[in-house]
Amino acid sequence: MQSAVIGGGSWGTALATVLSTKGPVKIWAIEPEVVAGINRDHRNPQFMRGFDLPHEITATLDLGEALTGAALICVVVPTHALRGVMARAAPHLTPGVPIVTASKGIENDSLMTMEEVLSATLPRALRADLAFLSGPSFAQETIQRMPTVVTIAARFHEVAEEAQRAFATDWFRVYTSEDVTGVELGGALKNVIAIAAGVAAGLGLGHNTRAALLTRGVAEITRLAVARGANPLTLSGLSGMGDLILTCTGELSRNRQVGEALGRGRRLDEVLAGMNEVAEGVRTAKSAYELAAREGVEMPITTEVYRMLYQDKPPTQVVRDLMSRALKHERA
Repeated sequence: MQSAVIGGGSWGTALATVLSTKGPVKIWAIEPEVVAGINRDHRNPQFMRGFDLPHEITATLDLGEALTGAALICVVVPTHALRGVMARAAPHLTPGVPIVTASKGIENDSLMTMEEVLSATLPRALRADLAFLSGPSFAQETIQRMPTVVTIAARFHEVAEEAQRAFATDWFRVYTSEDVTGVELGGALKNVIAIAAGVAAGLGLGHNTRAALLTRGVAEITRLAVARGANPLTLSGLSGMGDLILTCTGELSRNRQVGEALGRGRRLDEVLAGMNEVAEGVRTAKSAYELAAREGVEMPITTEVYRMLYQDKPPTQVVRDLMSRALKHERA
């Protein structure tokens, strides 16, 4: 099976490695040094230094070349770039070829999920081919073939099953789901909670604080997801609690790293300027805050992260305000 991966970052490279077990993979990247490094040295010199890539993986700067002949397409670009990239890709896409999106976020301004962005961007004939991959999965551990388990959700079960077979290996296990909304929102919103968990670590707070953030975090994520039509059980699964645990506790989490730096007193613009890849939680915090307000859903942790990132609220004040909120029943 020939596959295409749109996006040459760390996660795109890792997923290309998974797909290469089934046949040749062509990565489309915008960085000439990434394309040259993959084709010449079988390494991604910018985003995956030190890891050898299978010879089945090649790269190109030509989007049409990457997509031609692909039996499966995996989209792994920053969420703010998804609309533009897929509009360019649309003329090269063929109905019946699964389009598996691994980008996690909510578009700023429109407040659309990635499914909504793609449905608004792609021709109607392609919308049935959409699927969405999410779950606890660091790129570095995936490329090292450490056992990893994820979920692929699609509106049509046969599409999810086709993508499941394409990605499944003896170290990368894939479950299917029909709950696209729950899988997408779980994967997007956990990045916001991970920033909060990083702040707590940066402030020197302990395991009690982290446990509280995770459990109350999944509670508010579930409230918003259910308000948008998701199954609450999805948020206790791989793309909900599973991804939340990984992103809030793992040292490889970019969103947690952002929060930890803020907790130690660094400025957001300084932190982001020093990062090689996007921390999606920063943009998603704004979208999530606005979406929660639109839906009338209370999300106190998300609200405080938004105020810290966009209104310069001090992290210590964020903690005090969260802890001094009005007392209530746990399920309220």
